[in-house]
Amino acid sequence: MNTKEETTVFTGNSDYYAVIMAGGIGSRFWPVSTIEFPKQFHDMLGTGQTLLQKTFSRLNGLVPSENINILTNDRYIDIVLEQLPSITKKQVVLEPAMRNTAPCILLSALKIQKENPNALMLVAPSDHWIEDETSFLKDVETCFKACEKDDKLMTLGINPTFPNTGYGYIEYDKSNTETIKKVNQFREKPNYETAKKFLADGNYLWNAGIFIWSVKSIVASFQKNLPEMYQLFSEGTEVLNTSEERQFVLDNYGKSENISIDYGILEKSENVFVKKATFDWNDLGTWGALYDKLEKDIDSNAMVRAVSHLKDASGNMIFTSEEKLVVLEGIKDYIVVDKEDVLLVFPKEKEQDIKLLLSEIKDKFNTKYS
Repeated sequence: MNTKEETTVFTGNSDYYAVIMAGGIGSRFWPVSTIEFPKQFHDMLGTGQTLLQKTFSRLNGLVPSENINILTNDRYIDIVLEQLPSITKKQVVLEPAMRNTAPCILLSALKIQKENPNALMLVAPSDHWIEDETSFLKDVETCFKACEKDDKLMTLGINPTFPNTGYGYIEYDKSNTETIKKVNQFREKPNYETAKKFLADGNYLWNAGIFIWSVKSIVASFQKNLPEMYQLFSEGTEVLNTSEERQFVLDNYGKSENISIDYGILEKSENVFVKKATFDWNDLGTWGALYDKLEKDIDSNAMVRAVSHLKDASGNMIFTSEEKLVVLEGIKDYIVVDKEDVLLVFPKEKEQDIKLLLSEIKDKFNTKYS
């Protein structure tokens, strides 16, 4: 794959740290995204950079490269180090078991706190697409400064543009005119009617899963709200950031509760605040989300790397792993994906069924194509 890591001349604050979460599988992007090589390690938009590289480059505009850690699964360490040659092995935090987001964030926070007790920490997914990176960095810096000043757990909320039922929502106090607003509550993915009401109410934002806080504040919150998990991990403080850390994690990580940061910490805390994002955002969770992000031809076809010859074909998402001629006639609103040993031709309107389709493929062919 012809991808490259871009580096940025760092001019920011050495107390700024970032943790990129890169352990997901992205099964809705099958057949490109597989267990062995998930979507965050692919150049999904044909930009010359993988999603992980793009996220790293974006954050490196504010956070020094040596302060950016990558949270991922054991099996992906070689891919991470290959795609991000400017980082060292100690910056890759490996999860030996799937335990949702709270345990890995606590482990990362304790490691960073031991290195720098004054650290301010951002947590972000590796596979989101943000075009206006300047606005993104301004928003992050605003949050960093707020967390440096006060005991705040912050998140960036996305202004909803339509009643999406695939995202969680953040409700804030409608009467608050400040840039940074106190969160009333987090709301689960709603049905369509509830999502329409959220938009009409005007004080709901999409939850993008981007968090900012001081390590002092987040560790204290774990100590208060998830004391057993805090106790489990804090017992390893002495060996964190040393050669003995790996064995401690292997011995103890699987004992931690399987819980998200949202449930475990944010929904229990009184000091959670949100800033409405000033940048555009796409979580690139499905082929349809990728289609929405890409430029279209005159017939609303979106393409990545494909060279096309199309007749009576419109509204299609066409993706090829390498430059390849794709000839279509009479095909409308389909996902067409060509990847080495798999060709997928699937209705766009059924894209949410790709996860189910993948289960069927596994049942029939074991792990050969998954």
